[in-house]
Amino acid sequence: KYNIPTEASLNTIMVDGTGMCGACRVTVGGKTKFVCVDGPEFDAHEVDFNEMLSRLGQYKSAEVVAYEQYHEHASIEGEQIPASSEQAPVPMHETTPFMGTAKDRVAIPRVKMNELEPAVRVQSLYQEVNQGLTFEQAVTEAHRCLNCQKPTCIDGCPVNINIPGFIKQLEIGNVLGAAQVISESSTLPAVCGRVCPQEKQCEAQCIHLKMGHEAVAIGYLERFVADNAPKAESGVGNRESKNGKKIAVVGSGPAGLAFAGDMAKYGYDVTVFEALHEIGGVLKYGIPEFRLPNRIVDKEVNGLRDLGVQFETDTIVGKTISINDLQTAGYAGIFVGSGAGLPRFMGIPGENLNGVMSCNEYLTRVNLMRAASSDSDTPVLKAKNVAVIGGGNTAMDAVRTAKRLGAERAIIVYRRSEEEMPARVEEVRHAKEEGIEFMTLHNPIEYHADETGRVKEALLQVMALGEPDESGRRSPIAVEGQLVTLPIDLVIVSVGVSPNPLIPSSVDGLEVSKRGTIVVNDQMQSSIPTLFAGGDIVRGGATVILAMADGRKAAKEMHEYLEKQ
Repeated sequence: KYNIPTEASLNTIMVDGTGMCGACRVTVGGKTKFVCVDGPEFDAHEVDFNEMLSRLGQYKSAEVVAYEQYHEHASIEGEQIPASSEQAPVPMHETTPFMGTAKDRVAIPRVKMNELEPAVRVQSLYQEVNQGLTFEQAVTEAHRCLNCQKPTCIDGCPVNINIPGFIKQLEIGNVLGAAQVISESSTLPAVCGRVCPQEKQCEAQCIHLKMGHEAVAIGYLERFVADNAPKAESGVGNRESKNGKKIAVVGSGPAGLAFAGDMAKYGYDVTVFEALHEIGGVLKYGIPEFRLPNRIVDKEVNGLRDLGVQFETDTIVGKTISINDLQTAGYAGIFVGSGAGLPRFMGIPGENLNGVMSCNEYLTRVNLMRAASSDSDTPVLKAKNVAVIGGGNTAMDAVRTAKRLGAERAIIVYRRSEEEMPARVEEVRHAKEEGIEFMTLHNPIEYHADETGRVKEALLQVMALGEPDESGRRSPIAVEGQLVTLPIDLVIVSVGVSPNPLIPSSVDGLEVSKRGTIVVNDQMQSSIPTLFAGGDIVRGGATVILAMADGRKAAKEMHEYLEKQ
């Protein structure tokens, strides 16, 4: 009214301050902004305070219950989080070498993973669906490997594990020997054995496929070895004597952990700086325990601690400390593996309604903050009708989580057909077995609210497939005049993420691409010679194993660079 310049600081609505969840998004001047990235100060005349206050109030009922519990020392019954414990060891023994011919090996059928029944597993967030192989199953599957003279499976593995080598050790019952072969190339075998898309990488190159048979179950075998190798002896490889140089790692996701492990082996004093309160990055906040238990991530991290790697949590490089601070503190080299945690939204009407959230926020609340547990301080929205927008593994994780939190209808809404879904075939199968509905060839174009401001329905555009785009997938095309209204009370948006902007925007002289990724050369080196980077902050989005490959390559290249200085 009086044209008085007014600045509003929205510090208080930030959740983690790392730019990864989207919970602090607010409309400023008609555009969606993230307080922790774009602010926290804004022109107060441009801020949509009504929308912001409405979103902040959507957990009010949960806050009232928590307040009453605090004063009454009461608790609400719910699923108890199982105590972190080691998986029961699988009985093992030495075996006699398989004396059959190559034809005999090919004739052995591929092993089937032991799984929890769907009716059992949908009741639990914390029971792992895939239960692993028995010793006998693992050895029998190992018999299928033909030990090719030119093993193309190794070429299919981003970190070039000697796959026939470890399988040959497993075949004779030498699980420790198999683990030692794997550890020469991989820092996180128990993780990769569970979540890596082997069917598109190492197994896709298996000679069995060319012979009309199923590939050797390399991922299942890698997991078996990692889970069952003698803990006290297998380790993660030998380390050289210390050289007195300090290395900083930004981010404790797969790229950062792989880099840290290799640099520790080279003899450096390595410190990993993690923005959140737990180590593991996306392995902890992004992947549910029914697919990747926290105890598995913790086991891999403890292996790095045994190598001497130090971890600092609750440290946001680019906010609480800067790259310059690290350089001043005497770190000879810095590796940035801060990931691609900034959630994308579609920019459609109603997307900022209550009950519409990013997949990152939803999974972080449940996986990292334990929102479904009765003793958690963090609430999560629960709903009867949940729509998850997207078709990747993260979308599958979210929709299967929603089902476990009591959703009567948990629906995948995807603009292409099932054949174009980037999610793993196994994840899609598991979702269907658990009662997840699939609305393929549909795309949301608008969300509508009820009288309280909470989303009540999605307006979906029916799609058809056109010609392939640059990704090789057929492009979705809107079918004119065909719209569908879907009643829902929770929307989880899983349409991709962008590189975390905190590092790229806070370092002078750092070359950044138009997509916000850090530009590196073939040696993973940025425009700042002592700063290397890898994983999603360079690629913009990739698998765990590709991020690990970046971390290992960056470690090798940084080591060679520093030795020349």
